[in-house]
Amino acid sequence: MSIGSAKTGMHVMITGGSGVTGRYLTSLLLENGYKVSHLSRKQDQFGKVRVFRWDPEQGIIDSVALEGVDYIIHLAGANIGEKRWTAERKKEIVSSRVDSALLLHKVVTDNKIPLKAFISASGTGYYGSITAEKIFTEEDLPYYDFLADTCRKWEEAACRFANSGIRTVRIRTAVVLEKDADILARFLGPARFGVFPVPGSGNQYFPWIHITDLCNIYLKAVKDDAMEGPYNASSPGHIKLSEFVRELSGAAGKPGLYIPVPSFILRAVLGSMAEMVTKGSRVSSDKIIKAGYQFKHNSLPSALKDILKR
Repeated sequence: MSIGSAKTGMHVMITGGSGVTGRYLTSLLLENGYKVSHLSRKQDQFGKVRVFRWDPEQGIIDSVALEGVDYIIHLAGANIGEKRWTAERKKEIVSSRVDSALLLHKVVTDNKIPLKAFISASGTGYYGSITAEKIFTEEDLPYYDFLADTCRKWEEAACRFANSGIRTVRIRTAVVLEKDADILARFLGPARFGVFPVPGSGNQYFPWIHITDLCNIYLKAVKDDAMEGPYNASSPGHIKLSEFVRELSGAAGKPGLYIPVPSFILRAVLGSMAEMVTKGSRVSSDKIIKAGYQFKHNSLPSALKDILKR
């Protein structure tokens, strides 16, 4: 699972380390010989990892949390798909990402912490909740809907580190496939009853990435000093949502009834959040591949089988 050799004795601080990606990434970094700590609202011990308390909304952070830290991986942010997008929820989604990055930047610069790199999560939502034939690359400008605006502000906050002379990497992440992740849980729930919902037309593209590839891309961003700027973390295998549902049915060994769920019903239930599942475009993985990353899961059927057998 590892790539190359670790930078011996290096310390990686993860925000959002208790989430699905954070847990996998923590294990991977520990396996590769890194020291890992977390910043969390709850100061609970996480295995071998020391957890420091912070509260970005209040501008509070443990005074010793960043002492000796070489790398920060910023994953923290309110779950985009957890609640309906009210005005208050939208504000929370943005501030949980942006304000936390700004607080980290202030602490790093005020205390002159010699950080080697700041690596921030972002999303392929940067390119907008649209369905287009275009394959989006890192050179494309952000769209102008809520998700794109959130990702733009998220990345602008991360770029404060770049402006301070710190190597900065932004990982624009597609839908993460892992058994405990929201997307699989929401499809596998109805699958128990032989039902597989197909949101919208089913012809929208579905950019995805296996959790193992995502975490290894973060590991590469730590190790590879040449990595800087935005990188799409999305599998090279482009598929449509209807194909994803059928492949999931096969991988789960649960052939069933495919039920189209019209967009107007999803909008009535989810509001503007429905755009996340009714729209979708292809995202290029060429830049990260040219940087030397080799995907372990290019094929959706093999990726799903690997996840569901765990």
